[in-house]
Amino acid sequence: MSDARSDQTISTEQAADSASEPAADVTLEIDSLTKIYNDGDDGVLAVDGMNVDVREGEFLVFVGPSGCGKTTTLRCVAGLEDITEGSIRLNGQDLETQAPRERGVAMVFQTYALYPHMTVRENIGYPLRVRGFSKEERQQRVEETAEMLQIPELLDRQPKDLSGGQQQRVALGRALVREPEIFLFDEPLSNLDAKLRISMRTELNRLHNKIGKTSIYVTHDQAEAMTLGDRIAVMEDAEIQQLAPPQTVYDKPVNQFVAGFIGSPQMNFFTGTVRSEGDRTVVETDTFEFSLPTTIEDQMDRDPGSGQDITFGIRPEDISVEETSPNTVTSEIIVVEEMGSDYHLTLERDGVEYQALVEPDRSLQRGDEVETAFDLAKCHLFDAATGESLVYSDATDHI
Repeated sequence: MSDARSDQTISTEQAADSASEPAADVTLEIDSLTKIYNDGDDGVLAVDGMNVDVREGEFLVFVGPSGCGKTTTLRCVAGLEDITEGSIRLNGQDLETQAPRERGVAMVFQTYALYPHMTVRENIGYPLRVRGFSKEERQQRVEETAEMLQIPELLDRQPKDLSGGQQQRVALGRALVREPEIFLFDEPLSNLDAKLRISMRTELNRLHNKIGKTSIYVTHDQAEAMTLGDRIAVMEDAEIQQLAPPQTVYDKPVNQFVAGFIGSPQMNFFTGTVRSEGDRTVVETDTFEFSLPTTIEDQMDRDPGSGQDITFGIRPEDISVEETSPNTVTSEIIVVEEMGSDYHLTLERDGVEYQALVEPDRSLQRGDEVETAFDLAKCHLFDAATGESLVYSDATDHI
């Protein structure tokens, strides 16, 4: 590592190493936050007028594709980026007047940033040494933290002797030992393999349930967002698209982007129109024609108008292979992926492909023609021009 890189790592680490004593009521208010890089004609808008209140003890997850502004938001909270407009307040105090080390936050980075010449004990205790804790106090808190993370046997090892998962636990320990008011996590699991990511998700859940600290977590991984977050903020193009509990985001996406981003396999989309026929609302696409159930009609935020262009959405798990349902579509099986607990089917009708997740059935073979039934009570309608949901546009917290 070059001297410049070492200086940068130490500077960033020290900036996040600060923490004051925990306050009784921790609340973070992000008010009209805007961040523009290279202000001017060639400026890049990274965060656009964000408004979020982070609740005491909440685990809030920002999720979205690369470049959507989620990490920039986290760095603004940490004080590692200056904000262009707006404010960030912790317990009513404007953080812009405080240096990073005075903000009472602890940040866990994507890279573990462990000091290779220090033992695990020294790495975890380093923030306390910087803050002037005595050797006895450091030892006690380091050992308590190691017990919490179930790594006491690693305290005298060097980072080079640790696995990726163990190194990440040490990085978490270095944040925990500070006893900050807020934890900030910047994609901390992205460098781990799939099996370790799952076990570390469980570990983070356990830790949060135990210590109850307010936490803000950034990830591009929807599985992490859904399993960790009390609420998730789905971001795209510098803005929060939806802020709500994970199941609400999954069941009631407010626009087509959220619907397609959350869920794997992703939601199927069909272009079409909607029209009124007496007391019925009919959706027509190049692939099928269905009457909407009253449960969907009653939830529609507005009358889309007869003949309006819409996008019809339905999740793969809401499509089944049946012959008796009234809402069936004859389709050809293009691909069968046997996943163990279910089959992932790719089907085609009239040149349009779509996906279905169905119960395992060895009689299903590529090339077969089958009847697929759509559970219309779980369908989604989006305005073709704006992408906004015609059913669930209000299923989001204030942003």
